Amino acid sequence: MPIHHSALLRALLAIFMLPFFCLAKDFRTSSGWPATRSQGYKSQGYKSQGYKSQGYKAQPRQSQVSGTDAKLRAVLQANGVEAIDTPAQDPKHAALGNLLFFDRIICGNNDTACATCHHPLTSTSDTLSLGVGTGSPNINEVGIFRVMGEEREFVPRNSPDIFNRGSVHWTSMFWDSRVSTAGGVATSPAGAALPSELVKPLQIQAMFPPTSRDEMRGSHEDVFNGNDVAAFADDDFTGIWGALSARVMDNDIYRSMFLDAFPEVPEADLGFQHVAIALAAFETEAFGMDDSPFDEFLRGNTQAMSPAAKRGALLFYGKAGCVDCHSGTLLTDQLHHNLAVPQIGPGKNPLTGLDHGRMGITADPADEFAFRTPPLRNVAATGPWMHNGAFSSLEDVIEHHLDPKKSLRNYRARWQLIQPDLIPTVVNGRTMQDWMLDTAEVVDVDLSRKEKSDLIEFLHSLTAPDLAARLQALIPAAVPSGMLENGLGE
Repeated sequence: MPIHHSALLRALLAIFMLPFFCLAKDFRTSSGWPATRSQGYKSQGYKSQGYKSQGYKAQPRQSQVSGTDAKLRAVLQANGVEAIDTPAQDPKHAALGNLLFFDRIICGNNDTACATCHHPLTSTSDTLSLGVGTGSPNINEVGIFRVMGEEREFVPRNSPDIFNRGSVHWTSMFWDSRVSTAGGVATSPAGAALPSELVKPLQIQAMFPPTSRDEMRGSHEDVFNGNDVAAFADDDFTGIWGALSARVMDNDIYRSMFLDAFPEVPEADLGFQHVAIALAAFETEAFGMDDSPFDEFLRGNTQAMSPAAKRGALLFYGKAGCVDCHSGTLLTDQLHHNLAVPQIGPGKNPLTGLDHGRMGITADPADEFAFRTPPLRNVAATGPWMHNGAFSSLEDVIEHHLDPKKSLRNYRARWQLIQPDLIPTVVNGRTMQDWMLDTAEVVDVDLSRKEKSDLIEFLHSLTAPDLAARLQALIPAAVPSGMLENGLGE
């Protein structure tokens, strides 16, 4: 049942999430930062002590294959779906990346870390429709507790989760795929300035949030408050990266760790690309959740999924048509589609105030309002959903997919957005609706209430077990700069 008062919803969410923020303290250690894999997050976290050593993989439950199981197996095989992979990483890179991920040192104003918008306490996203970047007055607060600073704007797009982004199947990053390695050719906003050491899409992606003024770099005015990174032109990526890497290397502990993690690289050649490599290694290992009930079913454990989830999976790959976009092992075709999602926020185009999607990269009118299909592992834990967080429940997301035109016409921001300041930014008049619907991929699908329930059950089967505890265990006790983003307001 929709909640008509966003302020009330915000308060209720705050009450709901408070125990999780407090619980995180139980997982933190009293020691310093990890120097190696044996001392770092792997030894204290979930993978060394948790489900993988005791669960389905070690002692799979045997069961007779039913007709539904056989049918689902055949459908998954026909669609080329396999259990998600988690590529092995250099342990020193991952341990270094663990610290950098939670350190505000790579933010122009020293008030935002990678973890700010992708925090373990908020399931690697931020629980917001549109994120609050640098300039927030309440440093080290995340999610619904983070307040936007004066004269600042919302980050134009929803902060995506970062589960399984290190999989070998990925060829693009960001909602508009502005980072891509498709065809073996690396493309990015930096063009020829992109360091050649970066070959994986996740490594390349890590180079860019620190260059965004709204997210991490800061505004022109921040220069007068000592932010040297904000002084560079927006397209001077080499200058921005150089200033940030100089900050990191000026820290004796980080410099020692980089020299140890990259012994083949002369100290003078260590740059922000090595920061990105370390961040990508940590994210690949730490957020590579590969044991959801769905993945366990793919590995042969037919009892991992409930009967309702199996029925939902057959709908997903059949009548509901979800597989048309959410295909393959990643559950995304990595292509771009216009689903007629309401316009929310400051937009990406300064002339129109709108977000024109992939067209902003390709300049192709066929790409207008089209965004890359998101993956779905742990999707039930990573709302709000869509490229701008337009919907606050999975049920409403499904309703929109089943009938985009009806959903767009009847969209009520006050029922969906938990950030009251976003409500006035919604552009959803009849003219705007018709504009988006003109090129939208609208295919109405009729599902019964029970079928929708089964589909929701399947989406929940994509969630890894004990997710919150596993994520909270990744938060380090300290970082070399002293600017830890643990999300607890301390």
